[in-house]
Amino acid sequence: MTCSTKTRRSIAWMGMTVAMGLIPMAMAAPARSAVWNGKVAPLATPWTAEVSPNNALPEYPRPQLARPSLEHPQWMSLNGLWQYAASDVHGALPFGQTLKDRVLVPYPIESVLSGVQKHSDFMFYRRLVDVPASFTAHGQHVRLNFGAVAQDAIVYVNGKQVARHVGGYTSFGADITQVLRQGPQEIVVAVHAPVDGANVMVGKQRLKPEGIFYTAASGIWQSVWLEPVPATNLAQLTFTPARSLDAFTVTSKLHGNNENATLHVTAYAGGKPVGEASGAAGKPLQLAIAHPRLWSPQNPFLYTFKATLVQGDQRDNVTSYAGLRTIGVKKVDGLNRIVLNGKTTFLLATLDQGYWPDGIYTAPTDAALKFDIQKTKDLGFNTIRKHIKVEPARWYYWADRIGLMVWQDMPALPTGSNDKLSDADKARFRADVTAIVEQLKGETSIIGWIPFNEGWGQWSIPAAAELATQIKQLDPSRLVDARSGANCCDTKGDPHAGDVYDIHDYQGPGLPSPDATRASMDGEHGGLTLGIPGHMWPNTPINPYGDVKDNAALNKGYVANTAVLRDKGPAIGVSGSVYTQITDVEGEHNGLFTYDRKIEKVDEAKVRAINEATIRAGGQR
Repeated sequence: MTCSTKTRRSIAWMGMTVAMGLIPMAMAAPARSAVWNGKVAPLATPWTAEVSPNNALPEYPRPQLARPSLEHPQWMSLNGLWQYAASDVHGALPFGQTLKDRVLVPYPIESVLSGVQKHSDFMFYRRLVDVPASFTAHGQHVRLNFGAVAQDAIVYVNGKQVARHVGGYTSFGADITQVLRQGPQEIVVAVHAPVDGANVMVGKQRLKPEGIFYTAASGIWQSVWLEPVPATNLAQLTFTPARSLDAFTVTSKLHGNNENATLHVTAYAGGKPVGEASGAAGKPLQLAIAHPRLWSPQNPFLYTFKATLVQGDQRDNVTSYAGLRTIGVKKVDGLNRIVLNGKTTFLLATLDQGYWPDGIYTAPTDAALKFDIQKTKDLGFNTIRKHIKVEPARWYYWADRIGLMVWQDMPALPTGSNDKLSDADKARFRADVTAIVEQLKGETSIIGWIPFNEGWGQWSIPAAAELATQIKQLDPSRLVDARSGANCCDTKGDPHAGDVYDIHDYQGPGLPSPDATRASMDGEHGGLTLGIPGHMWPNTPINPYGDVKDNAALNKGYVANTAVLRDKGPAIGVSGSVYTQITDVEGEHNGLFTYDRKIEKVDEAKVRAINEATIRAGGQR
């Protein structure tokens, strides 16, 4: 959630008196829950008690590149208890040493689920692993994979460095075959996590959380796993729909030597083959689809793809998926509007920040990860703005399957740093943007990219235009909103770039007009505040944007707010909106759900009715 700098400063320290005495709900505070090691969760979710060292996110973490299939993957999860030690910059590498503490991977160290519940700028993880004999049989190699580690990670296996990765939001891995030895393998991960102490992508994380900024999430925060692979193997498969909506362009990236390697891909619909393509690995393939079925929120149909990489007598078999859909801007009734599959579509979204009171950046379970997306759909929205955070691959998998379009923000640099950014800081940000786009551009649900929010970390007005151009070159198939909130708050100004003109208006909604080249949207509005006793992050001042006295007032306020979009938006040409927000987050109590996801604050039927009416009104032209 965001607002003007002046307003933000004036409300950040307002006390718990706002709204607290105005809630006519007699609710006993729920008992606080102990987690796997006896620590007490400051605010438990319905899934907190399900987490233990034996079942820490056990699902296969990479649905778009499953070997050989998502139903029967060959892999070994390394989620669970690792040895752990906080360190400092001069800490010696702990090879052969048992570390005194334990951490539950993949929950960030600040979270109660990690078992640490304390930040450290420097830390070590250590684990001994027995690699199954089948992983190295028949000349196979072994890859060690990390979903994400914040911020700077160096990985050692048996005392040898196998990987160095800088960037807290992208995946990485290494072929560790050459350093394997007899007996258990020692894995050590050294991490530096400066959070907002450095000019790196951090989104809403802060070492001293307050107001609209929240608890940091450091260290390993996405799944870790091993898998057997051929010496040359598929690193990525991307399926880009043709503008004609009857084919995909298939692009692939490989680990290893691609000499004389070929790729064969077959598309399936309902278990029946509907298209295939073959060619040199690493080169684009054109895969025509017989009797194409399109993906949309109303019908989120996904094709299954089986791909085989062949090099000599080695074969790498993987399974993937994608939906057939296009997104663009087209002039309709004289105004630029967003079109999905060529049809005018109003993108009615919630702001989704992806924070959890028990796991901070990491959902406690896969069911929890799915919950926010499913409830967004149940409430009648068709879009999510994923706010200044990148999620694990399974989050996008659920968005793809459930059928929500996604505006994908780039995680922001720390606020207040715009005039302090060095050339190296800017180059690092551009490189991180490229890495995120490259990692996520196969996700069907993502329909647009947002490089900057309210000018945070935006060193100049032209910088937004430069990043928009950079992203368009990487991914011309999607929209780019060069700067969400052109009217607010840092480095104010319209870059006159990208596909969308976007303003923020609390409570709003804003009704910006499209211009000669761009569609328009309200990138943030709403923010109606209602705290529910017993379901709030403890010892945190409320950050109110527009308090309401009870659930009935929240329902009335939401319906009235959205009705403006329904009644006035279509004629003006507004193509989308983002209501703030789907859940409370720490000191923000403006969610449609409480932070613990235990209370739905609104009447789902009433919200769904006005949302569906607004989408219909915005899509009738």
